[in-house]
Amino acid sequence: MNHPRDSSFSDYLAEALKDPVEAAAYIEAALELDDPAALLVAMRHVAQAHGMAAVTRRAGMGEKSLFRALSPTGNPTLTTVHKALHAMGLRLSVQPLDESEVACRFRRRLPRRGKNPHRHRLAR
Repeated sequence: MNHPRDSSFSDYLAEALKDPVEAAAYIEAALELDDPAALLVAMRHVAQAHGMAAVTRRAGMGEKSLFRALSPTGNPTLTTVHKALHAMGLRLSVQPLDESEVACRFRRRLPRRGKNPHRHRLAR
């Protein structure tokens, strides 16, 4: 059975993301996932809430360029991210990590001993 898609959440999200505080929190939550695709989805949702055409006009970009940059396969430049966020009334900022986050992220990226393909074994 095909049921009509419930647009109540989509409508609520679009309305909520017009508020800069909500939009900033939404994008920040996506950043915390440490997944570039999640960031693109969040930015696309905020841009759609503000009206994609209006965002591209304020950013001084072509509409197709912004659609492509925020698509699931997009790979926007830092300039594009900056322009798009600024056009949505937001800005990119940097904050220091807590010591526990630094240790966790650093530990996670170290190659495991004996599993490094670039490490040479000595013949016995």
